[in-house]
Amino acid sequence: MVQIDLDEETVTRLDDLRETDETYDEIVTELLNIYEVEELTLFRSGDG
Repeated sequence: MVQIDLDEETVTRLDDLRETDETYDEIVTELLNIYEVEELTLFRSGDG
């Protein structure tokens, strides 16, 4: 398993985004999924 060290500011920002009982793994996965969808959307919009 990959271990990533985060600074205090990043942890605070993640805490602000988390829903009740949501783990850090879940919020990071959700953020990565959003990023990937936005990246695909930008890529596809450039096809025209």
